[in-house]
Amino acid sequence: MTDTLLDIAEVAEESGLAPSALRFYEKRGLITPAGRNGLRRTFRPDVLGRLALVACARGAGFTIAEIAGFLRATPSDTELRAGMARKATELDEDIARLTRMRDSLRHASTCTHEPLVECPDFKATFKGPAPQPIRT
Repeated sequence: MTDTLLDIAEVAEESGLAPSALRFYEKRGLITPAGRNGLRRTFRPDVLGRLALVACARGAGFTIAEIAGFLRATPSDTELRAGMARKATELDEDIARLTRMRDSLRHASTCTHEPLVECPDFKATFKGPAPQPIRT
């Protein structure tokens, strides 16, 4: 059965994460080793999918604590689910802001207005309240 397990070096290579990051994720409850082979931690192959989910969530601005909570969520955890709904709304706002910026940059790449920052179409992208910075 141990032949189906991956040691920490294999998980690091497959995931692109350093072994120290894997140990950190383990300490924070994001992943769980299956055991040890000598001094090395071993993991079930499905840990790679979990690490992909963690990477996606980190890329979307989730904190480690938020990801850990998300991974523990149960249908009866209404407070955590409400937090997930709030996070989804934040992501919608981020997507809208980033879409406006992308569209503005596409326009700017072909705009002949001088100076570019005075182009009415370019300036229209930035009307409204100041955007919030992306959370890290």
